[in-house]
Amino acid sequence: MNTQLSHEELTSLKRQAAEARSLIIKTVHHAGAGHVGGPMSAVDLLVSLYFNEMKVDTQDPHAENRDRFVLSKGHSAIGLYSVLAVKGYCPIEELNTFDSINSRLQGHPDMTALPGLDMSTGSLGQGISAAVGMALGAKLQNKEFRTYCMIGDGESQEGQVWEAADIASKYELDNLVVIMDYNKLQQFGWDGKETVREVPVINPEKRWEAFGWNVITCDGHDFTEIKQAFDEAKQTSGKPTIIIANTVKGKGVSFMENAYLWHSRIPTDEELSSAIKELEVGV
Repeated sequence: MNTQLSHEELTSLKRQAAEARSLIIKTVHHAGAGHVGGPMSAVDLLVSLYFNEMKVDTQDPHAENRDRFVLSKGHSAIGLYSVLAVKGYCPIEELNTFDSINSRLQGHPDMTALPGLDMSTGSLGQGISAAVGMALGAKLQNKEFRTYCMIGDGESQEGQVWEAADIASKYELDNLVVIMDYNKLQQFGWDGKETVREVPVINPEKRWEAFGWNVITCDGHDFTEIKQAFDEAKQTSGKPTIIIANTVKGKGVSFMENAYLWHSRIPTDEELSSAIKELEVGV
């Protein structure tokens, strides 16, 4: 299995990620609502999934044999919408309707509204249970599709995450890959100091190993490492895989990176302009 990316593939992925990040910031600014930090940390992982990993077809979004994806950290929906738009699931212009009444692009994913969404999410900790159900269903029906699920490190404080982890291990769901967006910074849970936040999950690798999972650690902003992690997951038999992706909240814009206030802050006109310029230079 070729675990390397060609120069052309790597360049394309970087450009798609930069475009998605620009769309996130523009959309949140336009809507006057939405999250920024978490979607920005997840973009490279989402781009890798939709452009290099999953078997999906924008012309047949409900294909029975398609790979499934569940965004358990549903508040980062604008990150997923932006990648779906770049992929072609919906017009990029439709992002201007984000969070509006009757829009297909609500603040949290609605699987009944937009083709390409496999699960409605938003209540933290619940998405992984749906992903486990999809993977188990595939096993029981001898289907070959794989299920991918992105969880946040903050939502991993929910007990339901660990109940799902236990069941996935019990039934040896090697067709399930969970990706933890391990940006180590949540909006709440601080220790009283204005700029200091406790890391939501300490040593997640050992926790998931204890639940019987195959554990892979990677740089969640390095497309080659991400591909290698997905390739290793495919070669794993008899147990589900968790990819602990080390990421930076607000990745791509210097004044947003590792700043908890950008969890859901709306950029000003000046901040929007500065962020877009920075993203353009970074391509």
